[in-house]
Amino acid sequence: MSDRLLKVSLSPHAFSKDSIESLMHGVILALIPAFLASLYFFGIGALKVTVISVLACVFFEYVIQKFILKVKPTISDGSAIITGLLLAFNLPSNLPSGIVIIGAFVAIAIGKMSFGGLGKNPFNPALVGRVFLLISFPVPMTLWPKPIVTRMQLDGVTAATPLAIVKEGLGNGQAFSSLLSQIPSYFDLFIGNVGGCIGEVSALAILIGGIYMLYKKIISWHIPVSMIGTIFVFTGILYQFHPNQYASPLFHILTGGVFLGAIFMATDYVTSPMTRKGMIIFGGGIGVITSLIRIFGAYPEGVSFAILIMNGFVPLINKFCKPKRFGEAK
Repeated sequence: MSDRLLKVSLSPHAFSKDSIESLMHGVILALIPAFLASLYFFGIGALKVTVISVLACVFFEYVIQKFILKVKPTISDGSAIITGLLLAFNLPSNLPSGIVIIGAFVAIAIGKMSFGGLGKNPFNPALVGRVFLLISFPVPMTLWPKPIVTRMQLDGVTAATPLAIVKEGLGNGQAFSSLLSQIPSYFDLFIGNVGGCIGEVSALAILIGGIYMLYKKIISWHIPVSMIGTIFVFTGILYQFHPNQYASPLFHILTGGVFLGAIFMATDYVTSPMTRKGMIIFGGGIGVITSLIRIFGAYPEGVSFAILIMNGFVPLINKFCKPKRFGEAK
């Protein structure tokens, strides 16, 4: 008889089988297509950078938790592995091992553990590590190896990225149409046959992982669509009025870290807004800042900086978009 009694408990009443481990493992699976693409285009260099980055991130997190914070290590939850993967995906395949390890230390020790660990860091740890390396080691961080297939056909091992070529050309007064012969085709940009960071070059591989995460409901569409859509519209308006002075919107979304940032880094649970309205504002803000940096700033790329800047606005966005309590007067 007691089993039929009504049981009253405190909210929330939602139930889910998801756990930190299952969500992290889902993200790792979604990153596999981009990892395989990096191996195909950059070979052993991509494997070396990725392995070192992941092992270093796991090691630093374990040591800091075990011997400094004196808490039970949580490396089994997969978050350190994801930080290592995303950091590696934001690095060139020829980066020296020592610099990769420094980036891993900064990502874990400063970007994550200094704030208390998983769930408490306000900024994406992988991007903290990447931006630190970009500022501290600008030369090795901007030596981009050509894809293996391209390297076999042309002389030279490294080359400027399409974003850098267009940025310099437009800055020298050249028309965008005249620069198309110096950059890969849109198809090559889409599949990843282009120089750049090992995990960001293939929009196709990243999209496959993104579709998997949407299917598994690990992420929602709001941040990726608002971010990519904003970049497309913002740059499209400028291109429509001055097609020789500005690059096309399709070029902007297929180059650099737009897809990797929109799908895998801007959607980080800890450093992104909680509400759908907030996510759209957050993604739109990243898109605007990315476009402004690319078009008017000194750097040809701006995704990493844009995400970190908007990470800092997340508390304000959450407060602005805070849903009303049930029964609260309007």
